[in-house]
Amino acid sequence: MDWLSTIRGFKTYLQLERSLSKHSIEAYMRDIELLRDFVQGSKSPVQVDLADLQQFLSQLHDIGIAASTQARVISGIRAFYKYLNLEQLTDADPTSLLEMPKLSRKLPDTLAHSEIEAMIYSIDASKPEGHRNRAMIKTLYGCGLRVSELVGLQLSNIFWDDEFIQVTGKGSKQRLVPINADALEEMDRYVRHIRSHLKVVAGHEDYVFLNRRGKQLSRVMVFNIVKTAAEAAGIRKNISPHTLRHSFATELVKNGADLRAVQDMLGHASITTTEIYTHLDRAHLKDALLKYHPMYQ
Repeated sequence: MDWLSTIRGFKTYLQLERSLSKHSIEAYMRDIELLRDFVQGSKSPVQVDLADLQQFLSQLHDIGIAASTQARVISGIRAFYKYLNLEQLTDADPTSLLEMPKLSRKLPDTLAHSEIEAMIYSIDASKPEGHRNRAMIKTLYGCGLRVSELVGLQLSNIFWDDEFIQVTGKGSKQRLVPINADALEEMDRYVRHIRSHLKVVAGHEDYVFLNRRGKQLSRVMVFNIVKTAAEAAGIRKNISPHTLRHSFATELVKNGADLRAVQDMLGHASITTTEIYTHLDRAHLKDALLKYHPMYQ
């Protein structure tokens, strides 16, 4: 069993069985190719054992690869050997006893509601793209979407009267997310007064947010729009569209929202991922002490 045919089969499995995105599949491919290059063809995939994998991870550590990246590589390799087992290409799984590197849990950067409002109002609504950009930021923050979910949002999946949108997330999983009236109103202005005048390219008719050439927006363009709005609002933090998703979740949890509901709205497969938002900022903790602890009275 050679690496080339096995990797090709694994890629097909990820595409057809797992329905992963192009970006996720490319990441898996890079992980397996790193392992292949490490053994230098001296062993086939089924001959790789636990000792090989441990040496492989030691090499990643020695060249300065971050623990979070090492963990992602391990996940990719585990998925690879799960595929080999499913296809009955091997009975062994050398990853079963492989330990994950210890990760420090980094809290995501967030923005205050006032900062996001400043970003929205820094956008000139008199320009053709103004209402589109405002609608995008309101939707990212108001619905907690990933940037890929925003650019993939379709007109046929907006339930205007019910104030819900249907979102396609990771693994092509769909979920319904509430959308506030303000974001819907901004989106409606864009759709009726700006988008309706664009010459839409065939195949892009159902996408909500389009560029000037009538095509679906790219992830990079959304990133640039968010960065530009932040700079115009005088925000010096290093932010991205994902910062708005973090801010959405943090506000909900901080104000008492049920963690399971937040998990559903974010589209997290595991509640463990959502639990990172149970942190509270230091000011909130200090206020609680000042208000309730007798030693601070």
